[in-house]
Amino acid sequence: MMQHLIVFPVVLPLVAGILLLYQRQGLVRYKRAVSVVATVLLLFVTIALLRQADSGEITYYALGDWQAPFGIVLVLDRLSALMLLVTAVLAIGAVVFACAGDDEKGSNFHGLFQWQLLGINGAFLTGDLFNLFVFFEVLLLASYALLLHGGGKARIQASVHYVVLNLAGSSLFLIAVGILYGATGTLNMADMAIRVAELPEERDGLVTAGALMLLVVFGLKAAILPLYFWLPKAYASAPAPVAALFAIMTKVGIYAILRVYSLIFGESAGGLEALEHPWVWWLSLATLAAAGVGVMAARDLRLLVAYLVLVSVGTLLAGIGMRTPQAVSALLYYLIHTTLITGGLFLLAEMIGLQRGKAGTRLVKGRPMVQGAALAMLFFIGAIAVAGVPPFSGAFGKALMLNAAEGNQRLWLWPLLLLSSLASLVALSRAGSTLFWRSHRGNTSGTALPRRQWFGVVWLLSAAPLLVALAGPVSSYTQATADQLANPQVLIRTLLPDAGDAQ
Repeated sequence: MMQHLIVFPVVLPLVAGILLLYQRQGLVRYKRAVSVVATVLLLFVTIALLRQADSGEITYYALGDWQAPFGIVLVLDRLSALMLLVTAVLAIGAVVFACAGDDEKGSNFHGLFQWQLLGINGAFLTGDLFNLFVFFEVLLLASYALLLHGGGKARIQASVHYVVLNLAGSSLFLIAVGILYGATGTLNMADMAIRVAELPEERDGLVTAGALMLLVVFGLKAAILPLYFWLPKAYASAPAPVAALFAIMTKVGIYAILRVYSLIFGESAGGLEALEHPWVWWLSLATLAAAGVGVMAARDLRLLVAYLVLVSVGTLLAGIGMRTPQAVSALLYYLIHTTLITGGLFLLAEMIGLQRGKAGTRLVKGRPMVQGAALAMLFFIGAIAVAGVPPFSGAFGKALMLNAAEGNQRLWLWPLLLLSSLASLVALSRAGSTLFWRSHRGNTSGTALPRRQWFGVVWLLSAAPLLVALAGPVSSYTQATADQLANPQVLIRTLLPDAGDAQ
């Protein structure tokens, strides 16, 4: 049973999505029940998979019993198990929040939500490049429709940019996969790692071109400079539960960079080793600087949170650029923190906008809010967590990142990371004072918010103190994950026991 459990994160949202899309209109309570139950079951499955992966053993599921490198395989290791769990935790907060009424503003919300989970989970589990492309397309197709959920001029305009850029990225992805297949004769990532190590020198240029094209695609998904311009408006205009789920979307790109380049272009790749390193390192620093400027310039709470996502993208990519197990461990801890906290802040921004009436989420003066004290407390927790102020998880995660820097890396990372944190703190302080302190004239506005919305926000923001309380075991797991990634031979021998010995 445990062997078949690996396929559940793909099958469960697939089946749930089919059930939810079977009838387009009506049956609101049924659709909510199916969606929430499926997401909760997904959480339990991912917890079981995490416990299985924590043993250090890498397991896989061969669809149709066709073994690698010819068949489709889903691979479970520490990294994929961690990403699945973070996705499930984030999804529960978003789907419960949506059940307060956002899901009724358009059709097919819950079915599309489940299918986006299908694409995300599949991307984290797949063991070959072509199916990584397939799952990217599944999650993107669902995200196109979810971004337009509820309609509106701003959403349509943002979705056009989002769709066009991602279609271009998908075309480039397919071309890159074709180049790498032509040069190596395989699509399985473990097998490709072996082929790259044995590659004749005359094919190095072709593989380098394909690898750098993949980096452009993954950089677009991760929203790295100069490919991030689609993200702020898309995230700011998306429905709150969708924007919260989108917090994991950039992490799919980061995961893909981490997985592909540590496995295929690791120490055994010869002259092709770490070919992504200079690009990732310098562009991550540029992303961090540009996002810090965007945070300071934002005049809308949703847009501010979107730029905070970009700050986290720059920070995480810097961890990849440092290319050490300590840096990878730090970025994984920070990834858990930033995904859940920024997701919670998107939901909180929606609640604040609902209570402020016409002022919405714009950072202008408005009337006092009916539940302003409770919202202010949640905003305070989320703000100091995401800005990296003690005692919450943001401070711990950024301290780990700073400590992981070595030599000249410190000269670049320390000032940029600290300045971006300062910019985030200043911008959030300004936003908080405008929303809660300067809005004191007139009668209170808004009505009491539904409990489901409160649950979604508290569920996600509670990660800030919990990640500190559990810092020991979480850091131990992320360090073990980093060590496992640094030794790709284990994964290669698991999937290809005969070929692994030959490398």
